Amino acid sequence: MKKEIKNKVGRRLKIISGQIKGLQRMVDEDEYCVDIITQTSAVRKALSAVEDLMLENHLSTHVVEQMKGGKHKKAIKEILDVYKVSKNK
Repeated sequence: MKKEIKNKVGRRLKIISGQIKGLQRMVDEDEYCVDIITQTSAVRKALSAVEDLMLENHLSTHVVEQMKGGKHKKAIKEILDVYKVSKNK
């Protein structure tokens, strides 16, 4: 994994972890439903950003190497698999 992307992903996951803990606290303290929904939406967006970074890393490293190594079918299959997963969000 590219070091820069790994650092960004690690940072985002720590933030998400804090958001999840905050959500648990909000539920425990019977916070207003709309506020909880707003926070769950923020977590979902943060996870989507992590997925985007991971996809960027995969395309710029693994897929490039597969294409250079003549493994075109494998590279195309992985790209399509990721696309299908992202469509099911």
